[in-house]
Amino acid sequence: MAAVVGVWGVLQTAGAGTLQLQVQDKNGKPLPDAIVFLESAEAKAAAKPLKGVEVAQIGRQFKPAVTVVTPGTSILFPNQDTVRHHVYSFSPAKTFELKLYAGVPANPVVFDKVGIAVLGCNIHDNMVAWVLVVDTPYFGHTDAQGKVTLGDVPNGSYKLRTWHASLPTGAPAAEQAQAVGASPATVLVKLAGSSS
Repeated sequence: MAAVVGVWGVLQTAGAGTLQLQVQDKNGKPLPDAIVFLESAEAKAAAKPLKGVEVAQIGRQFKPAVTVVTPGTSILFPNQDTVRHHVYSFSPAKTFELKLYAGVPANPVVFDKVGIAVLGCNIHDNMVAWVLVVDTPYFGHTDAQGKVTLGDVPNGSYKLRTWHASLPTGAPAAEQAQAVGASPATVLVKLAGSSS
């Protein structure tokens, strides 16, 4: 696609639009830390593995608690605590174990299958995190007000999917049809089954 310079001097892709999303929980309250992503055949073709992704262990917690990547992305799990951790996932999207270790494991873990991997630690049961593997480069996390902007999205028809850690375990991301055009669009998503 051709690139054009917009009114504000920002480089934009011709034929691309912006979605401003507001995600709310089932009670209509803003839902921070929700993940939104746009799926289509074209988006899948544009998805490339991400570089430099880490999920650290700090203060006996995973940081960040939710990570979004595209298929083929390698994630490093550095242990920055003074205690050893045993990181694992038994999820269909990715099954792996990093047995008791300190420091940085020798090899990253490659997330090559679309889906949701729930992470845990065999030593510290309170540690939990999620890795969402999505077939699209168009994704984002909502802020404290439940808002996120997806910019420079090629015009077209998409499946808008929304996920949050408060959804029941194993529940798929909610989905709705979404068109992206030249004019910025504001979209309200109410995520049933979630709470902030």
